[in-house]
Amino acid sequence: MNDAKRTREESDELHSTSRSAESADRQLYGHPRERPRTLPGGDLLAEGFHTDVRARQHTIVIDEPEVLGGTTDTGASPIEAVLAGLMSCHVINYQVWAAKLGIVVDSVSVEADGDIDLLGFFGIDPDVRAGYGEIRLTVALDGPESRETYAALADAVDAHCPVLDNLRNPVPVTRALVDK
Repeated sequence: MNDAKRTREESDELHSTSRSAESADRQLYGHPRERPRTLPGGDLLAEGFHTDVRARQHTIVIDEPEVLGGTTDTGASPIEAVLAGLMSCHVINYQVWAAKLGIVVDSVSVEADGDIDLLGFFGIDPDVRAGYGEIRLTVALDGPESRETYAALADAVDAHCPVLDNLRNPVPVTRALVDK
């Protein structure tokens, strides 16, 4: 579960920040905004299935549970990281869009779960998808606004959440195999 609480002052500051995406882009990536944007990333396989993934100056630990062949279980699995990305992106977008729309939200909680059949992951059944068959989000908003206002906020978040967009709409993925 991801929780977030914002004061009115923090929401006002976030609203101001959300209007300066180009400035943030320049600060993060060092050059003017281009469309489409290519985000840098990389990874290093360390031990067993333990992987340290670099995103800017951050390291995200990804691993598999021992029951799935992992040797250290020191982090979320890649498929769990997908849900974590979706939940965190929603929490952030609820705060951004509440500020942008002038909606007061005292707290946001997002939970996600998904159905996965490991027969696809292990290649046992070629008719079974390797990834999630379905993902469910549960969002709880607390604050003084009406249910209708929060429903409109939820629609705005769903329309603008980059991770949700990537999950709902096919994204072309290319792979290049290079010599090390």
